[in-house]
Amino acid sequence: MEGRERINRLRWRCTRRAMLEMDLLLGEFLDRIYPTLGPAQADAFVVLADMEDLELWPLINGSSECADSVQAEVVALLRNVRVK
Repeated sequence: MEGRERINRLRWRCTRRAMLEMDLLLGEFLDRIYPTLGPAQADAFVVLADMEDLELWPLINGSSECADSVQAEVVALLRNVRVK
C-alpha cells in the first residue's frame, strides 16, 4: 500500500501545477516513464516534482542545467516526453 500512496501523492503533485504544460508533461512522464526508473532516478524525479514550475521549467526547456547528475538524467528523459 505504501507504494500506491506514494504514487497517488506524486500524481497529485505532477498534475496540479501552476502551468498546464507542466501538468501534461509530468503526468505523461509519470504514466509512461516513471515505472521504468531505477530507485535513484525515481527519488530524483520526486525532488524535481517538488520544485516550483518557475524553477523546473528552465531545466526542462534547457535554459538552465541541473547540478545533480541523477536529476540531469531524469530531466533528459523529461525533455523527450511527447504529450498526447
